[in-house]
Amino acid sequence: MDKKKDVDDIEPGPAPSRPVDRFGFIKTEQSNSPEGILKSRPTHERGREERRIRKWRKMIGTGGSDWKHYVRRNPHVVKRRIRKGIPDCLRGLVWQLISGSRDLLLMNPGVYETLVIYETSTSELEIIRDISRTFPSHIFFQQRHGPGQRSLYNVLKAYSVYDRDVGYVQGMGFIAGLLLLYMSEEDAFWLIVALLKGAVHAPMEGLYQ
Repeated sequence: MDKKKDVDDIEPGPAPSRPVDRFGFIKTEQSNSPEGILKSRPTHERGREERRIRKWRKMIGTGGSDWKHYVRRNPHVVKRRIRKGIPDCLRGLVWQLISGSRDLLLMNPGVYETLVIYETSTSELEIIRDISRTFPSHIFFQQRHGPGQRSLYNVLKAYSVYDRDVGYVQGMGFIAGLLLLYMSEEDAFWLIVALLKGAVHAPMEGLYQ
């Protein structure tokens, strides 16, 4: 649930005729293949990235079990490492820990499923209209009514019901789409809630009101 989705794990339907980068976006220049990029990285850079990942794993613990303890004891170390950049393979989990969305999910079991299955939104037609405009060059969202577009619709619809004062705004699709590349639907939903309602940091919902 917390692992970033690898390109190989995504089911986009028919294989794209053009190559994609390591994040799943279709490339415009075939000369910059993922293999070429990987080979072009100096060995010392790859080694440095592996050391950073080990430090982050030790800091957050299994499934984030050590995160709060480490933040309380070493807040300056956490801030410095975040500013240097969170390793790509750990971003989904770390974003949830930083935002407080993991706690929201644990405190609200079954809420997301109820919003998706049993509630209706006045914004459903708008969401459907905008789905194909969200990351159209990414293989996860390219297939019409495919798994990516369905997940994106579910998250946006659920939030529009959860927070009827804000509802749905077109720009939300790109935030939700990015999160879905790193985590499950339910995790992405609660992360959006944490960001907009301000579970830990200042709320962002004013951007959409």
